[in-house]
Amino acid sequence: MILLGNSKNRLTRRRFLKSSIQAGTALAMHPLLGFAKVPVSGPSHWEMSLDSGWTFLGKASAPSEPIAVTLPHSVAKLSWQDWDASTWEDVFLYRRTLTGPTGSDGLRTFLMFEGAMVTADVTVNGTALPQHKGGYLPFRREITSLLRQRNNIEVKLDARFQDVPPEGSPRGRSAVDYYVPGGLIRGAKLYTVPEVYLNDVFAKPVNVLSKTRSVELSCTVDALTRTTGSAVLDAVLLEGNRVVGRARKNAGDLAAGLTTINFSMSGLPDVKLWDNDNPHLYSVVVTLHMGAKPVHEYRTRIGFREAKFTVDGFYLNGRKMQFFGLDRHELYPYTGYAMPARIMRKDAEIIRREFNCNMVRCSHYPQHDAFLDACDELGLMVWEETPGWQYIGDQTFQDQVVENVQDMIRRDRNRPSIIVWGVRVNESHNDPPLYNRTYAAAKELDDSRPTSGSMTGFGNWKTDWHEDVFAFDDYHQSPDGTVQILPPLPGIPYMLAETVGQRTYTAPGFNNKYRRAADVQMQYHQAIYHAQAHDRARAYDRMCGVIAWCAFEYASPNNGYKGVKNPGVADVFRIPKIGASFYQAQVSPSERPVIAPNFYWDFGTMTPQGPGRNLAIFHNCDYLELFVDGKHHATVRPDHQGYPHLLHPPSWVDLELDGTNHPELRIDGFVNDRKIVTRSFSSDTAQDQLICKSDDSSIRGDSIDATRVIFYIADKYGALRLLGSGDVSIDVAGPGSLIGDKTFSLTESGGAGAVWIKSTPSASGEVTVKVRHPAMGTRSVRIAVESVS
Repeated sequence: MILLGNSKNRLTRRRFLKSSIQAGTALAMHPLLGFAKVPVSGPSHWEMSLDSGWTFLGKASAPSEPIAVTLPHSVAKLSWQDWDASTWEDVFLYRRTLTGPTGSDGLRTFLMFEGAMVTADVTVNGTALPQHKGGYLPFRREITSLLRQRNNIEVKLDARFQDVPPEGSPRGRSAVDYYVPGGLIRGAKLYTVPEVYLNDVFAKPVNVLSKTRSVELSCTVDALTRTTGSAVLDAVLLEGNRVVGRARKNAGDLAAGLTTINFSMSGLPDVKLWDNDNPHLYSVVVTLHMGAKPVHEYRTRIGFREAKFTVDGFYLNGRKMQFFGLDRHELYPYTGYAMPARIMRKDAEIIRREFNCNMVRCSHYPQHDAFLDACDELGLMVWEETPGWQYIGDQTFQDQVVENVQDMIRRDRNRPSIIVWGVRVNESHNDPPLYNRTYAAAKELDDSRPTSGSMTGFGNWKTDWHEDVFAFDDYHQSPDGTVQILPPLPGIPYMLAETVGQRTYTAPGFNNKYRRAADVQMQYHQAIYHAQAHDRARAYDRMCGVIAWCAFEYASPNNGYKGVKNPGVADVFRIPKIGASFYQAQVSPSERPVIAPNFYWDFGTMTPQGPGRNLAIFHNCDYLELFVDGKHHATVRPDHQGYPHLLHPPSWVDLELDGTNHPELRIDGFVNDRKIVTRSFSSDTAQDQLICKSDDSSIRGDSIDATRVIFYIADKYGALRLLGSGDVSIDVAGPGSLIGDKTFSLTESGGAGAVWIKSTPSASGEVTVKVRHPAMGTRSVRIAVESVS
């Protein structure tokens, strides 16, 4: 929804061209502060990041002393567990002042927020803008007529539980499986454009596998008033700086308001395709000309790929495959949703490069632009889903669901990584009127992708199901207590949206809490269940693929431990648990040889006779040789009989031993009878060490950028120790600040944890992070902070 500026004068061709040239000259004097999330640029256009310079006044009912904050920002100070929703369920106040620009003739100025959780009431210089509901999608407001030399922006943010997806259920916050902490959780910006500009460009590749492939362009022009004179659109397709294709469209006169202009770019016989291993990206640049003058430019990225769900299975660029994925929540310790772009990108890197997934589901809401940018660049396919969790409310609520679907698709439909739209509220009951509406809305905006939505039962699917791909949450146990996967439904494309999770496969329920600080036998189950689920699903040739629950632990009011739900194969800090061992090994040894034992080499109170019997080692070798204290113990090979459909099945070994003399374990991995990898493990806890390291050696000195610092108790070879303990203290010196707890209980976390380090304003230099353990001393990490001035 846009609040339009006012103009009493008809926009003639002469006046428009004159004002555009004047505007371009004026705008050249304004610095470009920050990079736009929506990459629009060109003549008579400038933009400014509003991520810094805010003051936070706390609760609106009793404002406190202003605190300087940057975006993204959480209204509540959080730890990594034991979140208390009452700390954010209130109405909060943000303010910011802005000097210039004034509302110059021929310019339109917009204020955009990428995410404000949950309901935002924004005022500019005392004038209220239309309210926005929902925190996961961007909104913008035109403020041209409101601008002065000095401008005051105020955001009143209602973060209470309210009738907005995913909330709204009369059962309260426990009706949603994840917490929804409030804040300005993503960035903000101000941008200025001419009175006639390119509002949006959808660049849709068609006939991708044919030499006659083309790009269909749907360009939306926003004109303040009717224009006279010839509007022309020029489009180019770029590979880097090389022009690959061109197209032009004469649009003629433009009516006031929004006008959609469609044309096509053809003659593209030699483009490179986007796929998982070679995610090739192109830029599309569309320039709006009025007469002979370029007045505005819109730039977006696309990829050429065909992702096809059929009754026979899934095809990417004509090649049949089954996707292999995990679901992802965006919640983080300490900040909720409010982490900067670098941190969001890291999640995509972990899922793609460490867990070897080719697919991720954005459960259960549209996620950060930076995460999706990384998916485009890494070749990680995406299911993007409208906000919600089971509850679908009344007509007003359902109108919001439809609006969310539309906003999600408009924002992200140029992304090659997105292969399916989730247009059904997660696990909701069938509602034909609602889901006919969301389906129609999706197809109107993007007919190139299928729709789906997770189902927990089949019901009368032939009459009540309304999407293109049937996606099932398959949590079924076999009589022997292993994972059962049901066969695909007949005659329709079929996939799994969830499986495993915390399911207790030996009995009904979801009581398996895979905590690193808990029962070691419970921890052993997780990777095995994930391996069983993927293997048994891949037995069905018609199965499009499996997305398992889930990548990372997350804060939840339901069935967790101290407010943290534990189905993730990594913990809330994104540190892999032994449950990730299955995923870590599903990669070609030529790319990365892996030995990932699904056990700890330990002879302590939980495992006095060693790890035990019938243990899994996940790896990607032809065979393994195991040595205990240098003596050959076993030769093991992948269990292709028990797991015939996995790329790399586990091997099994017995390691029940006398640990009195603190034996060491060495595992050598062989491919084609050549040793390609070796790992060693020590059981002598007297030689344990504290390891501390950061994800990045440098960050930007803009007071927003951040990086993760992890710390854990390891044996002398660096393998994470079972039940590492003790409290560590974290000190930060230099131009950085701590996102996290200054004192951290490794006992509570099972021996591994993390904090994040954020740069301070206008900073440069070096940050030193010291992690002190009472028994293992101090470890330091240094992070360079690079000036952005």
